[in-house]
Order: sequence, then C-alpha cells, then structure tokens
Amino acid sequence: MPSVVTRFAPSPTGYLHIGSARTALFNWLFAKHFGGTFHLRIEDTDRERSTQEAVEAIFESLNWLGLTFDGDVVFQSARAARHQEVAQTLLDQGKAYYCYCTPEELEAMRDAAKREGKNPRYNGLWRDRDPREAPTGVKPALRLKAPQQGKTIVDDLVQGHIEVANDQLDDMILLRSDGTPTYMLSVVVDDHDMGITHVIRGDDHLTNTFRQKHIYEACGWSTPAFAHIPLIHGPDGAKLSKRHGALGTEQYKEMGFLAEAMRNYLLRLGWGHGDEEIIETNRAIALFEVSGIGKSPSRFDIVKLTSLNGHYMREMADLALLSELTPFLEKKGYTLTDLDQHRLEKGMAGLKQRAKTLLELADMAQLYITRLPLDEKATKLFNEALKTLLVKIIAALEETHDFSSSSLETLFRTHAELWSVKLGDMAQSVRIALTGRTISPSIFEIMDILGKEEVMKRLKAM
Repeated sequence: MPSVVTRFAPSPTGYLHIGSARTALFNWLFAKHFGGTFHLRIEDTDRERSTQEAVEAIFESLNWLGLTFDGDVVFQSARAARHQEVAQTLLDQGKAYYCYCTPEELEAMRDAAKREGKNPRYNGLWRDRDPREAPTGVKPALRLKAPQQGKTIVDDLVQGHIEVANDQLDDMILLRSDGTPTYMLSVVVDDHDMGITHVIRGDDHLTNTFRQKHIYEACGWSTPAFAHIPLIHGPDGAKLSKRHGALGTEQYKEMGFLAEAMRNYLLRLGWGHGDEEIIETNRAIALFEVSGIGKSPSRFDIVKLTSLNGHYMREMADLALLSELTPFLEKKGYTLTDLDQHRLEKGMAGLKQRAKTLLELADMAQLYITRLPLDEKATKLFNEALKTLLVKIIAALEETHDFSSSSLETLFRTHAELWSVKLGDMAQSVRIALTGRTISPSIFEIMDILGKEEVMKRLKAM
C-alpha cells in the first residue's frame, strides 16, 4: 500500500464529542498501522460558532488520549484564499457558474419540488443562462456544474458499494455571495493539498461524500479512499446525545478514567478482533484494519467503560498509578508530603483492587493522608460494644513493637480468642477508627503502612 495519510478534522464549536474522539482514534491507529501520517485540521470556517476555548478542548482531549498528530495544525480559516483560487479555476474552465437566485427564489424552488414529491433542491436556473441577464445589485453565489446524467459511485471501505443517481444531486454552492468558501469546497481542497489518502469519518457524512466527489472530478484530482463508520448510540439505541448524559471527552478524564482504558473502550465501539476485549495500544496498532469495523451502530455503555477502567488501574504499576492519582488528591486540597507519597505507594496494591476510577481511588487513598470523619454507615455501626473493644485493642497495641501486618494479624487473632470476641468485630472497630469507613483494604496492611505512631494517634482520637 502507498504511504497512508489520514486526518482528523473537528469543528471547534463545542466540546469534543466521544464519537469524534473515536473517529480520531481510528484515523490515528490506521496511520500508525501502516507507518503513515496522521494530521489534525481545525475546520473553523464557521466563525460565529467557532471558539478558542473549543480549540483548546480539542488539543487537550487529543493530548490526554495520546493521539499525537504529525506536522503543524492546519486551520481551515487560514486557507480561504486557496479555496477561492480553486473555485476561480473551476469558473475559468467552465465547470462552475454564477447563480443570482435570491433566497426567496430558492425557497420557492424547494417548495415546488416538495409539491411534486421530489427532493428539495436547486433547479439549475442559472446553469446555462447568460450572465448578462443578471439582475443589478445582486451578489451571486458560485455553483459547481455537477453531472446531471448517470450516477456517482462510492466503494466505501466500511459501507461497501453505494451509488446515487446524479439527478438527485444539485449544483452545490462553492462560494457564497459574500465570496466565502463553503464547507464542501474547503474540505476537498484541504484533503487534496494535505495529500490525504484515506478519509475515515462518521456515516452522517456519507451524503457529503457524493457531492465532494463531484468537486474532486471537476478539479481532475484523485479521490481518497472513504470509510464511513456507524455512529455511536446510547443504551436505548438512539443516537448518543446530551439526553444520554453524553459528555465532552475531557470530562471523562475529570471523572477519573485512564487514557489507556478510554482508548481500549473506544476501539471496541464498532471494531473488533475476535473475542478480544482487552487490547492495549501497541497491539491495537498492530491489529487495526478498517475491515474490522462493523456496519451497525455501537452502544455506549458507561458501566462497561468503568469496569474496563478498573482493569487498567489494577494492571498499572503502583508508582505510575500514584502519578495519575496525585492531581485528584490535590483537587481535594492535599499537598502530598514525602511521607504521604511513601504511604500511598505502599498502599496502592490494596487500594487499586477496590476502585474502578481515579475518583474512587482518591476517596479511598485519603486514609493514608489523614484521619477522616466517620461516614454515615460507620457512625451507625460504631456502637458502644465496638467502642469498648477499641479501648482494649489500644491497650494491647501499646505493648507491641512489631507493627508488621503479619505480626498484627497474629496479635488480633490471639486476643480475639482470649477475649472471646469475633476477629471481624476487632478489625471493624479499628477500621472505623482509622479510616472513618466500614470498607477498606486489609486493616493489618493499613496499620503496617501508617506505622505505630500514626495508628495510635488516630485510635486515641476516637
């Protein structure tokens, strides 16, 4: 295969949707698989809706996901002169023409087509008309002379062979009456100039592809290969939207998801390799082929994503996970000391078995930084019997100097038998006193990591 060049081309008019993030991932993986190039183009021609904030959100999301692009970012708005140049060439070659229709005339055409049971479309009024008949004071739009006979065929890498009769497609506008290029023209010119070989995008762009192919043909340019991927749906089968709780990609980072887990999950939304669910990035690059993309929409499942995230957290090295965790603890107001970090690293193996997101991990990890107030469940459970038992445990712990987890477990078992109490009650009384919670990693592990001085201080504070 010739050198592969793909691109991700979002519009900066809002947050980076999870479906757009998957599109970026597929383009990135495809390019990486073939040792090719992956470009980023910001399609900011809608100046009223495009914002710098949205541009920054795109950069931040791609950076978090680890989807690095090659070369400089292309801003479509900066290339308007080039788009206009191509449009002028088409006009000079007789492949485009000025249309002087008013908005009212265009509306009347659409209404007439609807009454006749046809698609609402421009009827080619100025296609072959003498420009000398143009009304005065009307700024014309520039339209492409699209083929009117035959059909346009797209052999899509995902959707397969698709064709549309050309009489269903009208002469699209290339330049608006104010001289600004349309999206259709800009996309084609940019893809051509950037040497894009493969366009992987959502199947909501499929109709655009037939129109854009007419521009390629009019310009005498080769057409890239197209792969239109099905959209992501919500759990109810409807297109994923805000009513499903759809969030910007960067918000999943704030919710405590790991980039590796998100990449894996997005990969499996519509692409598969046998029954494999856990596919780390390097393996994904090695395996990724467009042929693995299905034709049916996939369904976003936050429960499945959360479970997958838990897997990646458990598999991550403790020190690396601590690095991911630190910003979440800092947001809670903690400035970690060397002792805090030492305790957290030692306790990470036990903590990460019980958390599925970094937010959950941060809640649990606080126990190694400070004594937390009792939560509602712990308050209800910490009755007089446990308080009395805690007093006896404190006395027993005062006498021991070995605070290793194994020695502490032996001490607790010995005294449970001696006092005729349940080992679980002893552990729970200490757990509540140390952590403020009724669930935690092994209490003996916690005591070992905190050390005798901190343990005794917390227990006596009860």
